[in-house]
Amino acid sequence: MCLLYTLISCIAGNAQDKIFVRYTELKDPKPVNTASWSNLPSETMVSFADVDTRYSKVNAPAISNLQLQWNTSAWKGEKVHTQFLIWTTKSLKKVSINKTPLTDDKGHVIPGENITTGFVRYVLTDGLNKQGSGCGIPSRNEMDSSLVEDVIDFANEASLAANTTQPVWISVRVPRSTEAGAYKGSLSVSIDGKKYPLSYSIEVKTNVLPEPKDWKFHLDLWQNPYSIARVYNVKPWSQEHFKAMQPYIKMLADAGQKAITVSMVYDPWRGQTQDIYGAMIQWIKKKDGTWQYDFSIFDKWVSYMMAHGIDKIINCYSMIPWNNKFYYYDEAYGKDTVVEAKPGTPGYAAHWRPMLTAFVKHLKEKGLFNKTSIAMDERALEDMQQTIALIKSVDKDFKISLAGSYHVAIEKDIYDYCIASAENFDKSVMERRLKAGLPTTYYTCCVEAYPNTFTFSPPAESAWLAWYAANKKFNGYLRWAYNCWNEEPLTDTRFRSWSAGDTYLVYPGPRTSIRFERLIEGIQDYEKIQTLQSAFQQSNQQDKLNQLQLVLSAFEISALKEQAAGDMLKKAKTALDGLE
Repeated sequence: MCLLYTLISCIAGNAQDKIFVRYTELKDPKPVNTASWSNLPSETMVSFADVDTRYSKVNAPAISNLQLQWNTSAWKGEKVHTQFLIWTTKSLKKVSINKTPLTDDKGHVIPGENITTGFVRYVLTDGLNKQGSGCGIPSRNEMDSSLVEDVIDFANEASLAANTTQPVWISVRVPRSTEAGAYKGSLSVSIDGKKYPLSYSIEVKTNVLPEPKDWKFHLDLWQNPYSIARVYNVKPWSQEHFKAMQPYIKMLADAGQKAITVSMVYDPWRGQTQDIYGAMIQWIKKKDGTWQYDFSIFDKWVSYMMAHGIDKIINCYSMIPWNNKFYYYDEAYGKDTVVEAKPGTPGYAAHWRPMLTAFVKHLKEKGLFNKTSIAMDERALEDMQQTIALIKSVDKDFKISLAGSYHVAIEKDIYDYCIASAENFDKSVMERRLKAGLPTTYYTCCVEAYPNTFTFSPPAESAWLAWYAANKKFNGYLRWAYNCWNEEPLTDTRFRSWSAGDTYLVYPGPRTSIRFERLIEGIQDYEKIQTLQSAFQQSNQQDKLNQLQLVLSAFEISALKEQAAGDMLKKAKTALDGLE
C-alpha cells in the first residue's frame, strides 16, 4: 500500500491544498466489541471527552452522560485544546464542523481564525518489549499491535463507517492582545444535514504568555530535512524542498524550538533512520592532499531556520559518529571515499583539524561562531575527552554540546549539556550552569518506558515532561526525532526495533499530533511557572514560592508507577491556577 505517496505526489505541482485529502487508515488488529454498540440511546452521539484518553476507533466509548459544554481558562497568548467525540452505529457520508468566534459581554472577540478543529486519525502502534523498554523490539508479529488516535488532520469534512468512533480536536490560540474576561462560543457538528450543537467558554486571565521565540524553555527536537525531501519527492536543498519544509519548520518555531540540527558529516547515526542524514558540509580531498570544504548547504539550512526564528544554537553532529566512519570525495580516486578513525588517534586528528580550522574561519566570517556548537550524543567519556581536546586546540572558544551521560570530568567543557531522564546533575553544578545561562536539559528516547512520547504512551505524559523539567530545574528538553518518518508514517508508526512513535512527533501533510500538541501544552505551563516564580520572588511572596515548589515536587518519574500523568497534571494545573 502506498497511499501516502498518492496523497502527497501533487505537491510538486503547487497544489499543496490537496494534501488534506482523506486517506485510508489500517484495520484495527484488535477484535471489535460488538456489544458496545448494541445499546446506544441514539444512532449517532456527540460529546466532549477526556483529553487524557485515547478512545478506541471500533468500540463505542463508555460515555453515559453527554458533555455538551467545554469550559477552560487561558493566559493571553496561550493555546488551549480539548477533544470531542462522534460515534455512530450507521455510516455517515458527510461530517463537518462549523464554529463561531468567542466573544465576551463587552463585545471583545477571539476571532474564528484562532480556532481550529481537526479530525483525529488512527495509526498502528505496539508497545514495550518484555524487559519494559522501547528499544530492541522483537519481530512485529510478536507485539500486541492496535490502532490509537494521534494524527490531527485539519480536513474540511469526513465520512464515517458504521460502528466507528471519530475524535475531533479543537484548539484555541488566545491572542496576546485579548482583553481579560469570560468568552463564549459555539460549535455545530453537521452530520448528513443534521446539526449537533456544542458550546465552549474560555476565561482569559490578565497574565500574558510570552511569544514562543521568547520562551525560556530550551526545546531541542532534532529535525530531519532528508525525510521531507523523500516524502515530497523533491531534490534535497532545491527550491521545492525549502517550500515543502516551510510549514513543518513554522510548527516547530511555534512550539518554541531553540536548536538547529546540522549533520556536518554523512550518516552520523549509522543509518538508524529511514532517511539517512546527508552531509551539510561537503568534504573534498584534493589531488595534492589538501582539503576543500563546501559550506553552501550548511549556510542555506542555517539561514532558513534562523529566518523562522529558530536561532539560539546550531548543533553540528557529529565528530564521533556511531561507527567512527567519515565520508568524503577524493579527487585522486574520483569517487566518494570513507575512512574509519577513532578519537585520539593520529588519523582522527589529521582528518578533523583542517576541517575545524576552516569551519571556525567560515563561522566567524558569517557571524555564526558564537551560536555554533560541535555536538555529540551518547559517546564514551574517553572519546569525548579526546575530541574536546582537539576542538579546544583549534579554538578554545568553540562551544560543545552533548546529549548523553553526566560526566563530572568534562561538565565544564560542555556548553549545551543534556542528560538522560534517569540521571541528575550535582546540585551545585546545576545551580552554576543555570546562573550562567547554559542550556541544561534532559532527554528521553526508546530506553524509557515512561514518561515518553510513544504513540501508545498516555497522552498526558507529553505535557508531564515539562513539569518534570520545572521540578528538577532543567531549562529544557530534547527528543531525537521531530520528523524521522518511516515508509508509511500516516498509518503505521512502528519502525524497526524501536517502539512505535519513537521516530517522529508530527506527520506529513503537514499534520500535527496529540503528542506534539500536549508537549506544547506542557511547555506553556513551564513558562507560566517561570513567570509566577519570578513575580513571587520580586514581591517577596515566600509562601507562594513554597506552595509552587510543593506542587512541582510531585513530578517525580517514580510517581508515575502509582499515579497517572493525567491525574497529576489536573491536580497541578488546578493548584497553579489558584496561585495566579
